[in-house]
Amino acid sequence: MTSATPPVPPVHWKLVIDAADPHAQALFWSAALGYTIEDNDALIARVLSFGGAPEEATVEFQGRRAWRDLIAVRHPDDPFDKETGIGEGRRILFQRVPEPKSAKNRLHLDLHPGEGRREGEVQRLTGLGATVEREVAEAGGSWVVMRDPEGNEFCVS
Repeated sequence: MTSATPPVPPVHWKLVIDAADPHAQALFWSAALGYTIEDNDALIARVLSFGGAPEEATVEFQGRRAWRDLIAVRHPDDPFDKETGIGEGRRILFQRVPEPKSAKNRLHLDLHPGEGRREGEVQRLTGLGATVEREVAEAGGSWVVMRDPEGNEFCVS
């Protein structure tokens, strides 16, 4: 009998979120999570130089060239490829889609600011453009359901 090789966990991952305005979402979530917005300027210059994408696929964002329809944020402590700006750890990628959000999220983020800090965190996130949907208090705990600037639900415990 041979032993099965245990699965190798992913080296890095990204959560992809559909958005009407990916750059606005990147600004919100980078501030909300303390993440870094990826700088893909060098990668874009290289892709454009060999005709791999049209100039129309880019925009100026924070004084640098960015992809028009997608942008990512990454954990500031995680490694990234210095030639492309692409994170090699925990990332959230926002991609432009034409259709609006139409139903409850099937996946959402839960933010845990720490004991006694929920109210202040809710205020901070509201200042960044989030809105409070409702407060929940159940036998299993309490949290605040919020919406990001595009209406995506997330919770603050």
